[in-house]
Amino acid sequence: MAFYECTLITRPDLSKGDVQKLADGFAKIITDHHGRILKNEYWGLRPLAYKINKAGKGHYAMLGIEASPEALRELERNLGIHEDVVRSLTVRVETMDASPSVMLQQKSGDAYEAA
Repeated sequence: MAFYECTLITRPDLSKGDVQKLADGFAKIITDHHGRILKNEYWGLRPLAYKINKAGKGHYAMLGIEASPEALRELERNLGIHEDVVRSLTVRVETMDASPSVMLQQKSGDAYEAA
């Protein structure tokens, strides 16, 4: 099985809890196909580089996945047809680090500097 990072952007009118439920639902697809979820991170409501469907912001989430190609195809199929997902990108990586991603480290660093 290979390692993948799947980043998804959802509509800005969803709550943080809704985005977590959505990410957990996608994680269940992977686990149902005998894969593993190594990371499930919520990056927050962030501005988009350009407007998508008249929205300038979106909720970002990232899943660190170890799965077979069949499980990944099923995940991408579901990402493509889900109405709350605006964009998604899945990238194969060589190794999956257990530490938080750079986005979470940056987010916690910003909170530390503001305090």
